[in-house]
Amino acid sequence: MMQNLKIDHSEGIVTITVSRPEALNALNLQTLSELITVLQQAYEHSDQRGIIITGDGDKAFVAGADIKELSALTHDQARAFAQNGQRLFKLIEDCPKPVIAAVNGYALGGGCELAMACHIRIAAGEARFGQPEVNLGIIPGYGGTQRLTQLVGRGKALELMMTGDMIPAEEAKTIGLVNHVVASQDLITTCRKMLSRILEKGPLAVSGVISSVNAGFGFEKAGYDAEADNLARCTTTNDFKEGTDAFINKRKPQFKGE
Repeated sequence: MMQNLKIDHSEGIVTITVSRPEALNALNLQTLSELITVLQQAYEHSDQRGIIITGDGDKAFVAGADIKELSALTHDQARAFAQNGQRLFKLIEDCPKPVIAAVNGYALGGGCELAMACHIRIAAGEARFGQPEVNLGIIPGYGGTQRLTQLVGRGKALELMMTGDMIPAEEAKTIGLVNHVVASQDLITTCRKMLSRILEKGPLAVSGVISSVNAGFGFEKAGYDAEADNLARCTTTNDFKEGTDAFINKRKPQFKGE
């Protein structure tokens, strides 16, 4: 029984709904563990031919990592935290079955990283995307520094990650972060229709496309290791303490670069 996920199986499509609406579906360790379990099952079961990942409610897809949980981690725990998330999202990226992110609201921080790990992203018009970690005095840790750069290019990726700006769905589509933008009431239907079209094709060919595209980018160890190292380093700073305290207490942080 899943605590933070809702699972629906229908016509060969598994719909995974991250369900922590009280926390805007933020990714805590329990949710990450459950996602790993569900994805491993999808790898193993031949009747699970395609996957949709979405968020519960209409406010958030996934609004990020659980900040209160993250703020309590030591340096080594923070590095392991990043590496565990990277492994999970690599499991999504390497899934031999098509995975579509149905982005129904805020996709921020770890939520944007989750969406980027999926093969295709379809967003509701109200969706918002961003990597706002710098507002907390840290950096993306679940592969965002790598995948955002791959999807939108170095310059735009650096801009988004250094400013922490949040962008609307249509802009995300324009820069290549999102494939399609649809009305919110049509989001899941559109995702299912696209998956149904893909599932009519040869499954080995679809898997081969995924594998070949991923091979072109590769899981660059240096980049991902640097991300985990820099996230861990940031969590030991006074800036991170200030950033998380400001976030929790809903005030503007005063960073000192220390």
